[in-house]
Amino acid sequence: MNETAAVVLDDAGVVVAISERAALLLECSPGQICAPLLGVPARAAAEALPAVLPVTAPGGAHAGQEVRARVPQVCTVVRLAARTSGACDAAAHWLVLLTPAETAMATAGPDSERRRTGLAHAAAASIGVSLDVTDMAQVLVNLLVPDFADLATVDLAEPVLVGDEPPHLHASDDVRLRRAASAQSPGISAEDLLPVGEALPPVPDTEVMRPLMAGRPVLVSDVAELRAALGVDPETLRLFVPTGAHSSVAVPLYARGLILGCVTVWRSQLPSAYDEADAALLQDVASRAALGVDNARRYTKEHRSALALQRSLLPHSVLNTAAADTAGVYQPAGGGVGVGGDWFDVIPLPSLRVAFVVGDVVGHGLEATAAMARLRTAVQTLADLDLDPGELLTHLDDLVLGFSSEHMAGASRAEPAVLGATCLYAVYDPVTRRCAAATAGHPPPALLPPGQEPYFLGMTPGPPLGVGGMPFEVTEFGVQPGSTLALYTDGLVERRGGDIEQGMERLRRSLAGAAGPNLPLGEISQTLCDEVLPHEAADDVALLLARTRALTSDQVAEWELEPDLSLVAHARELVLGRLSDWQLEDMGFVTELVASELVTNAIRYTEGPVGLRLIRDRLLVCEVSDTSSTQPRLRRARDTDEGGRGLFLVAQLTDRWGSRFTSTGKTIWTEQAIG
Repeated sequence: MNETAAVVLDDAGVVVAISERAALLLECSPGQICAPLLGVPARAAAEALPAVLPVTAPGGAHAGQEVRARVPQVCTVVRLAARTSGACDAAAHWLVLLTPAETAMATAGPDSERRRTGLAHAAAASIGVSLDVTDMAQVLVNLLVPDFADLATVDLAEPVLVGDEPPHLHASDDVRLRRAASAQSPGISAEDLLPVGEALPPVPDTEVMRPLMAGRPVLVSDVAELRAALGVDPETLRLFVPTGAHSSVAVPLYARGLILGCVTVWRSQLPSAYDEADAALLQDVASRAALGVDNARRYTKEHRSALALQRSLLPHSVLNTAAADTAGVYQPAGGGVGVGGDWFDVIPLPSLRVAFVVGDVVGHGLEATAAMARLRTAVQTLADLDLDPGELLTHLDDLVLGFSSEHMAGASRAEPAVLGATCLYAVYDPVTRRCAAATAGHPPPALLPPGQEPYFLGMTPGPPLGVGGMPFEVTEFGVQPGSTLALYTDGLVERRGGDIEQGMERLRRSLAGAAGPNLPLGEISQTLCDEVLPHEAADDVALLLARTRALTSDQVAEWELEPDLSLVAHARELVLGRLSDWQLEDMGFVTELVASELVTNAIRYTEGPVGLRLIRDRLLVCEVSDTSSTQPRLRRARDTDEGGRGLFLVAQLTDRWGSRFTSTGKTIWTEQAIG
């Protein structure tokens, strides 16, 4: 029966992870300070481990009081380097292995044998903790120094560092390695050695290097012979061989017939030279490390692919439209979780309106990213129909139900299901200065009016997508020009063991302090992420900021006409007069004809008043509204037909046209480029 207990601590002695046996032995759990092992990491560098160490007895002991544990333990301490990139100042993690002293002494024998046993146990427990190849390399060298080696280095093939598979090579002079990790005892002089991050110079294909290419270790009991056998110039030799070393072992990181890299250990202060048993032990440790590095490499490749796909699917981080300036940011989760299904989108709509979208698909990796792509494409397609937010989410909900049914039935195994997805869809109109939004299981947006405090909009939350049978209520609210609207995914405001309300309050306070009217939105969004997110976020995050604009009264002209065909001529006069005021006389002929055709059709086929509106910004928009809910259809009139050519002419004369339903009927719109 395995009696070894394992616990991972940070520098302060707080438990990060713990095995079931260790939890019973030490009477502590994750998130708590482990009193029996308090101070052990700080002493690890100064003492030769494994050794029988005094620990604080569970319960009843005063602070700082040390007594013998009920059962003396052999304690092995290993520094782990499972950090995310850019987190160089993060607290270190320490793996502590506890084995009953009687068991350890009975099985280990002499002190050197105990060291080998401790190294093997530590390697089995710690290798594979990280999914970052450089972190994995650092864990490996930290295992080997100072008990097994005075100096240890790990060099990895350059393709491995970026997640790619190295080619099959048969000669050492074809291998291109880069130093990934290094560790040394305090008294070792290694200033001339190649630093971490640098590429190794090519080594000639000599007899001493050939076993490495076949996956076998190279044992050097006399370093002087190695210097002569390498066949490199003295300047290059100083990069490989430390001063004062008397013996060495090099073992390839060999997995699936590929050379992923090489681990090399040196002894100078440790008196005994390496022997065959040491080489066999290092080969066993390296074989475990090679599998860990290969798994981390594969994860790196998938992570890079998912991140590239995710970023390629998102819109440009900064967009400027007539309705708003926008900036978005996407941050994948830390801690090895990786890229997920969070996304944002900015969709220009007819009549200078704009849609803001943010959504979240549960899960991580390529499958979640691909599911997000399906969902985002569906939203863009539905947005092109110019539906109101509640109706759009209803159609989206039906699509997600269809996706899920296909997946469950196995009809589309190549396509990922979209399960547990949420979405917020909002449409802002710069003419009316109003926004309409609906949510499917998504947290509400925050609104910061100019010169005021930010607040979260009171929205009626709908169910997550894929539930079916539930309505999505639309919330309408006024938006002052220059307001900042923040849409986000729950990864920004949720923390493990925390309350989402606290996270939303952090976001509100940060938005109040960061969102100055003259600051770039990209700078504000990054500030919000830095202030609100924990150091290592457990979920990916999408954040979209929009600073709204509004059209002035002299950019909009609108009239209401009675349903009388004699007023069509008056409509043409109104259009020409306003275009003259705007100094757009050159667009008068086409716009007059378009307005005439649309107004004529509206009066002829509907009852009630007809609305006519012109909007001028980067485009000239002409809108005609009526009380009919009949969708107009473009058709080609035959030579003998007396009518039916009006809408065809409108489509030919304008850049774009379309229609949308309103609460009182429909609106047909056209767009023409100005200038």
